[in-house]
Amino acid sequence: MNSSASPRRDARRNHERLLAEARVLFAERGIDAPLDDLAARAGVGAGTVYRHFANRDALIRELYDASVADLHELAPQILGAETGWRSIELYLELLAGWLAESPYVPAVMRRVAELDPTHRPGVEFAEVIDGMVARAQAEGSLRADVTAVDLSVLVDMLGSLGQYGGAYLPFWRRQLTVVLDGLRARPGNSPISGDGQAFGDFHDMSHAKGPSHPQG
Repeated sequence: MNSSASPRRDARRNHERLLAEARVLFAERGIDAPLDDLAARAGVGAGTVYRHFANRDALIRELYDASVADLHELAPQILGAETGWRSIELYLELLAGWLAESPYVPAVMRRVAELDPTHRPGVEFAEVIDGMVARAQAEGSLRADVTAVDLSVLVDMLGSLGQYGGAYLPFWRRQLTVVLDGLRARPGNSPISGDGQAFGDFHDMSHAKGPSHPQG
């Protein structure tokens, strides 16, 4: 029993190591970086990579699902905040910070949308974010014309600061403060022009933004 458990543990460790190194490699060089480089970083042979992931697309799909799982893990902290406004703060801070530190995520989202347009787990967050917005607006802390899509766009905008690399990560909260001040309900807020986009449309648009060129 012990002899069979050990190979399984080794395989799991290799799998987790490959995922961790793929995040770093893809953040540095994009999601089309050579998988031979991934094997070298993880200290395994190329054959081990393909035993765990049949191809690049399988690896990217798993990274996508892991990203959705990350968001689920953040949800209790965000939604359990003592006030609606604090939920808004945490939503922007935690998600934008996560995205800034994971600059490969937008490319992964685009690739998965190409591979399987019907795979849309992100849409499940729409109702939750709507509820968070409604709570903050009911307490009078969030301006009444802000929507869930507005917040999601702001997360994208703040998270895009990760494109500058680790050198800017200590400073991105300057922009977070400016954004939060703009979201606060206060007398004399300038009205936001026009109607907001539907969440499902935003989800599909965000998964299709920019070029993506599948390889191998």
